[in-house]
Amino acid sequence: MGAFVDEARIFVKAGDGGKGCESFYQDLRTRYPRPDGGDGGRGGSIVVIASRSVQTLLDYKFRQHHEAQRGGHASSKNKYGKTGDDCILKVPVGTIVRDHETGLIIKDLSEDGQSVIVAKGGSGGIGNNHNRTTKPPSLGQARTIHFELKTVADVGLIGFPNAGKSTLISSISKVRSKIASYPFTTRQPILGFVQDEEDFFQFVVADLPGLIEGAHQGKGLGDRFLRHAERTRILVHVVDMAGVDGRDPLEDYEKINHELEAYSDQLSLKKQILVANKMDLPESKENLKRFKKKVKGKIFLISAIEKEGLDKLIAEIRKVLCRERSKEKLSASSSN
Repeated sequence: MGAFVDEARIFVKAGDGGKGCESFYQDLRTRYPRPDGGDGGRGGSIVVIASRSVQTLLDYKFRQHHEAQRGGHASSKNKYGKTGDDCILKVPVGTIVRDHETGLIIKDLSEDGQSVIVAKGGSGGIGNNHNRTTKPPSLGQARTIHFELKTVADVGLIGFPNAGKSTLISSISKVRSKIASYPFTTRQPILGFVQDEEDFFQFVVADLPGLIEGAHQGKGLGDRFLRHAERTRILVHVVDMAGVDGRDPLEDYEKINHELEAYSDQLSLKKQILVANKMDLPESKENLKRFKKKVKGKIFLISAIEKEGLDKLIAEIRKVLCRERSKEKLSASSSN
């Protein structure tokens, strides 16, 4: 599995405009020379496009300078210079493009195919045809830009390391996440697709890196995990009810919610579905009794490894997602 890179800084330079031509045509039948210098071509621009075919920003870590083609020079006989080719930079869907100097957002590329011009090509020089005054070409824009990737998914799986998120996503989707019994097995967001083949309802679920105390301050995989969780529609909070690593399920639940609240109000107010995992283990039954005394509300009891209780969980995710998507459509239509 390749490295997951969710931030990159690059320098971009749009193409300069081509030179306009100053020339005069004269033959034996022409008493006075006639101006016939063409215009220079416009330089290519730097265009950033969101594409589902790209998963990380890794390429931009190794190649940090990008330049578009300059415009072609004009010539006599009213020949115009060729327009320079644009430089197309593909980034994952969910990439925020910022100006590095100011920190201001240029574009939030949250949908497949969205694009933005981050540096415009220079205009071509003006030739002297049609009795015009010649003008020099302009330079293409140059700037440093910053890419920041936030995973875009319908559902984000949250919980402490080893809560069973990787096993869960492997059980309900077509993805295979790396699974092992040590913390931080998942070191990058992994996307899985869940589809009901009867009515084609589908959603994207993100297996997000586990977090620890102090995550909102950047500890562990910390603020990077929280950044990705922020871009999901709903959260599925997975708790290891067996406390396999000697952990307290109730403490884990409260600490995760504290980290969400400390990071942002938006994240803490996101709809959560609470899941008690590893219910196939005997320790889970006693822990669940104590857990329910403190935590009110619906808890979905599952065993991801045994694939028990998953149908009810998927049905709940579907119901909540339909509600959230309807809200988004109403909000979008009212703002137009």
